[in-house]
Parts: sequence; C-alpha cells; structure tokens
Amino acid sequence: MAKAKQNVSTAATGPVMSNSELMKRRIWRNKELYLLILPVIIYYIVFHYKPMYGLVIAFQDYSPRRGITGSEWVGLQHFNDFFKGIYFGRLLRNTLEISIATLLIGFPAPIILALLVNELRSKAFSRITQTITYMPHFVSMVVLCAMIREFVKEGGLVNQLMTSWFGYDGKNLLSRSAYFTPIYVITNIWQGVGWGSIVYLAALTGIDMELYEAARVDGAGRWKQTVHITIPSIMPTIIIMLIMRMGQIMGIGHEKIILLYNEGIYEKADVISTYVYRMGIMNRQYSFSAAVGLFNSVVNFILVIGANQISKRVSETSLW
Repeated sequence: MAKAKQNVSTAATGPVMSNSELMKRRIWRNKELYLLILPVIIYYIVFHYKPMYGLVIAFQDYSPRRGITGSEWVGLQHFNDFFKGIYFGRLLRNTLEISIATLLIGFPAPIILALLVNELRSKAFSRITQTITYMPHFVSMVVLCAMIREFVKEGGLVNQLMTSWFGYDGKNLLSRSAYFTPIYVITNIWQGVGWGSIVYLAALTGIDMELYEAARVDGAGRWKQTVHITIPSIMPTIIIMLIMRMGQIMGIGHEKIILLYNEGIYEKADVISTYVYRMGIMNRQYSFSAAVGLFNSVVNFILVIGANQISKRVSETSLW
C-alpha cells in the first residue's frame, strides 16, 4: 500500500533530480548568457590569474637566465630589505598623503556634480554639462601631463594667475615640492569628476518620483528633498564605491607621476609605484620590485576587506 502511494506521488510530481542535474538544466536553459560571459572569464584567467604565478619571484633571487624554477629561494629577505630601507618611510608617507588627499577631495566631487546635474531642469543644458565634464576622461595621460607642464611653467597661465592674485614669485610650480600634491589632486579631479559621476547619475534615475511629490506636498524645498530623499536613496551606491576606492589607497599609478616629477621634488613625489618601476624596470631588481608590489597589493586587499566588514556592520551594505 505504501509502495503504491509512493509510486502515485512520484508519478504526480515527476522524477526527483539531483542538484547536479538541476544545475545542468539551469545552465542549458541559460546557455546564451553563459556564452556571453565566457570571454570575460577567459580574459581574467589568462591575463590576471595565470600571471599571479610570477609572484613567487618575490621570495626568490630571480634571474631571467635561470628562470622561476631555477632561481634560489630567499624567503622574506626582500620584504625585510624594503622595510629597513632608507626610502620606506618617505614612500609610505607620500603614497598615503596623495591617496588620502585624493580620497577626501576627489571622492565627493562626482557625487556633488551628479546632484547638481540632477537638479538642472533644462535637458539640453544637462546634456551639454555632462558632455563637457566627460571629455577630460578621454585625454591621454601624456597629453594631460604636457598641458599641466605648460600651465604651471614660468609664464604659464596658472603661474601668471598665482603671481597676479597671490603674489607668487613666478617660478615653475613643479620645481617646488610643496605644490606637487595639490597639482596632482586637482588635475585628477578635473579629469575624472565627470566620468565618475555616471554611476551616481544612474543611481539617481532609480529614485521613485512619488517620494519627491509627497515631499513637495509636505512643503519640503529642493534642499530638503536632496538631504532627506536623494542622498539617502543613493547612499548604498556611495558606500559601495567608497569600499572599492579604499582598495586603491596604496595603488597610485606611476605613469602620471613619472611624467610630472623631477629630481627637485622626489622628496614629495616619489611613491611606492614609482619606486617599483624604478627598481624593477630601470635597475632590473625583479624580485625586490615584485616583493614591494606584493606588499602594496596585500595592504590594498586588507583595506577592502576591512572597509567591507565595517560597512556591513554599520549600514548592512557591502560587496559580499
């Protein structure tokens, strides 16, 4: 009798499938989507994950002639040399100084721009504003640095303005180490503020317009609507972007700095990434530069994990 009931139940609901069979059916049902993502997966495996094997040279006395398998293992010697080196303090200080200044000033800039553009009533003016602010993102780094050098040199536009307005002595601004960080941060904001605002503008389009209508009925002006509706609505996006930005605290690119700095401003402009470039490419100390770069990446990874955990506890918004 029980067996008959089981047969009836199986016949009614169909054969019970295992998890692997369900997974296969789900993949086959969405095979077009998996095919679309396949090139991305291959790209990351080939160009990001496979090269990670080369990180082992950070623990070797690597020689291109002997290769990875034939080079002698030295353990943590390169890390110890870096931490005890005469440049460690300067490199860490400069890297943190430029990164924190960029974070404090540069991170809010795209948010403010997105909020201002969102308040524009003229669609045509809004499009023009967005186009103008997006354009610097597509300027080549070489061209950008050439423009900066032209503006801040003796007789340059920025130099002349500072001379007439603030009584500056007219010397090249890039010859003064005190001006390097402001120049780097301001030009970074100019180049990236428009492009960075795209994410926040997209988030603003997802806000329910009925919230604004209800606020207007209650007598709230545009400022109160922004403070109590707009900003809280895009706060999850802001938090996610901030977490991701924390992973770049130690990751200042070397290209722009190398194109701008000179021996007179090494004390302020030399950062970890430029040091890695100088030791690895110019001095051919491959293992040592790999160790310094690995240290840099590990710190960034720890910062992302820490920021994500703090965000999860405080706001319940996180990357995972």
